Amino acid sequence: MDARATIHEYYDSLRHGAPLDTFFADDRPEDDAIVKVGLSERRVGSGRVQEGLRDQTASTSDWTVDSRELRVTQRASVAWFSDTVALAWDERGEYHEFDTRWSGTLEHRDGDWAFVGMHVSAPVEL
Repeated sequence: MDARATIHEYYDSLRHGAPLDTFFADDRPEDDAIVKVGLSERRVGSGRVQEGLRDQTASTSDWTVDSRELRVTQRASVAWFSDTVALAWDERGEYHEFDTRWSGTLEHRDGDWAFVGMHVSAPVEL
């Protein structure tokens, strides 16, 4: 599977409420840290990222993930991407909907592509 397919699989897993934590790499001693920035939080370190994703999967449902402008550049062991994504979901009975911007980095480790950084934000009108 290439990096683009990994990103699509992540989106599909989000839509279907499947686990997301396995898409993120584990920290290595030489790493600074794995980082995921979401709409309402910033998690540093693979343990905290993976914990946050497990909590998100447990507390949310009915996801809409509409990728609109996915761009992926892949090299031998690293890939980066950007996208605009329409997101909607239910969180404990409360409906959320945002037009979001995504960017991130994946690294090819042990035969698979894994996220080492992800940033999701929503534009704010000024």
